[in-house]
Amino acid sequence: MTDKPLILFTNDDGIESPGLWACAEAFADFAEVLVVAPREQQSGMGRSLPVTSEGRIYEEKHTLIGAEHTVYAVDGTPAQAVQHGVIELASRVPALVVSGINYGDNTGNGVTISGTVGAALEAASLGIPALAISQQTPIDLHLTYANIDFDPAAHFARIFGEWLLHSIRPDDVDILKVDVPLDATRDTPWRVTRLSRRRVYWPTRPERVALRDVGRLGYKLNMDPSEAEPDSDVYVLQHEKKVSVTPISLDMTSRTDLYRLKQLIAGKVVTPEVDLKKPGKNVVSPITSTSPSLRKCGVTVSGVPFKTVPFALFKSAIVQPSAVRLKRQ
Repeated sequence: MTDKPLILFTNDDGIESPGLWACAEAFADFAEVLVVAPREQQSGMGRSLPVTSEGRIYEEKHTLIGAEHTVYAVDGTPAQAVQHGVIELASRVPALVVSGINYGDNTGNGVTISGTVGAALEAASLGIPALAISQQTPIDLHLTYANIDFDPAAHFARIFGEWLLHSIRPDDVDILKVDVPLDATRDTPWRVTRLSRRRVYWPTRPERVALRDVGRLGYKLNMDPSEAEPDSDVYVLQHEKKVSVTPISLDMTSRTDLYRLKQLIAGKVVTPEVDLKKPGKNVVSPITSTSPSLRKCGVTVSGVPFKTVPFALFKSAIVQPSAVRLKRQ
């Protein structure tokens, strides 16, 4: 029985990814390393567990700091690799799961798309502390095994991985998501951040003639990071060029007042109505809904059901709460 902590390493770029091996090597001097990663590229899989995955596992040999290790390539997603590793391949429950180092950052509201983050969330759901680490790269390198200096990212993976191993985590911190900026060094400052609500990578329309033609969706970087929330992962990584450390919880419940939400749904709270045809102005009238069961708490826009209002008109509206006047029904 070894006294070394058992750490499971995985990723979504596949077992051949240099980022995976740079990360595992950063821990190999003090930990028992178990590598269980997808056999093929699995970017964008989130935390999915497709029933079509066959789950075949292939043993391979890999050398880390002079020692040969048996590693495992899984026909499956990153989350499934974690499951196979924990319940089938590990000699005991891992003390930590590290997912990455990913080619490309995982920031903003797109993190649920990420297989890197999905693997960490799967580990957390099994009660294991987890770290998801990503290296910002040019977008054209996201799905490659390009020659990148992963040393700074591996350095930060070790720092935050050791913290997860040896510290008592605050309540509601299930994983740490770490994003390392382009051209970072070991001395690059880091900040604790929150997840931005903004989208960083936007889908692009397939180029094809007929709908039956192959038409794979793409994505592009389309945002100004300086406009993101100043305490967010997007702002800190892409605008300040610092390492972003985001605590993430498995509890995806909205932070709204649940009692007030219940009152709103039950129609027991009066809600002001906004006239979108007069930007900057708020009008108050009886609140109605196209749904009979929600008529008391629905919304109309100058008598037009909300769902029929053009998005451009909705977007142009400026709501000024101080001007809101309430009228009880």
